[in-house]
Amino acid sequence: MLHARRRTFSFAPNRRGLWLAALALVAGTSVTGTAAGAGEPDGLAGDWSLRFASGTPGWMRVVEKNDGAQVFFRRYIGPDGPYDAVPAADGRLRFRVDRGRRQNVGTATSVDAGLKDGRLDGVLIRRLADGTEEREAFTGTRIPPMPDEAPDLSNVRFGHPIALFNGKDLTGWRPHEADKINGWSVEDGLLVNSTPKTDFSATGAHANLRTVEEFEDFWLHLEFLVEENRNSGVYLRGMYEAQVVDRDSRMQGEQGVGAIFGAIAPSENAGRPGGEWQTYDITLVDRHVTVVLNGTTVIDNQPISAPTAGAIYTDPSKPGPIYLQGDHTSVAFRQIYLAPVVRD
Repeated sequence: MLHARRRTFSFAPNRRGLWLAALALVAGTSVTGTAAGAGEPDGLAGDWSLRFASGTPGWMRVVEKNDGAQVFFRRYIGPDGPYDAVPAADGRLRFRVDRGRRQNVGTATSVDAGLKDGRLDGVLIRRLADGTEEREAFTGTRIPPMPDEAPDLSNVRFGHPIALFNGKDLTGWRPHEADKINGWSVEDGLLVNSTPKTDFSATGAHANLRTVEEFEDFWLHLEFLVEENRNSGVYLRGMYEAQVVDRDSRMQGEQGVGAIFGAIAPSENAGRPGGEWQTYDITLVDRHVTVVLNGTTVIDNQPISAPTAGAIYTDPSKPGPIYLQGDHTSVAFRQIYLAPVVRD
């Protein structure tokens, strides 16, 4: 998936007294306004899973600095910052966002957000050139802090592998977007996405595909075939994207095959040329991921502290689906198995 690079770092989730007022919302945003007055928003430090009234997912992180705070904020796709925060007026966040060259002339977007009964609530306000306003409410649920240590995978027990794809039809799967073209079908025992799209833009007219069932931690095996200069992705629990491109793609490092997109780069490029089958074996336990690409471990039990761009689920305390990108380019999958972690 083609999105801007994201950053991760630690924070103190229970500290208070942060000074805030600037967030950014979507791709290409930059802060152009600040909040008036001074205040200390209470209890906002840490990570938040956001849900907009339209159903669009989002994510926010508030991190303390010596001179205030930084805020990371994403509404579905696009970059997440960081954005410097400045004093707020009354315990809530009020700020303007300018989308730069992507912004419609005469349009301004502002946000008002704060805590209400322990939950984050807010509203996006778009003021149009004709003086009218478009408003969209959103809420937020606090995300638990990351585990202190990586899991000892030698002590993790997995259940019997489950076949997620039967090789015959789409049983157990459904399009994520009901209003988009469904290009998914089964051809010669393969799960195939057919679309005329060839560019790497973030979204398209065709639907993504997800499992009906949702999962907690697991080991996942699948095989994929992507042609040269084509692009797809596999989201673990609908939250963390394992990149699907060919070995020689212009997308490398954190954007290359074997990566958790925009978050963790593979230790080496173990991919194969376009048009050849490739294999992922991915373990997700306690928000730590291990990626084995074509038999080579390229990510070894590394922490992943935030959802990647394009995530449809943003709360790691809840189960989520296996989610395949279909709004990018054509791709084929086969041999999709999942073994859930067995908890005592």
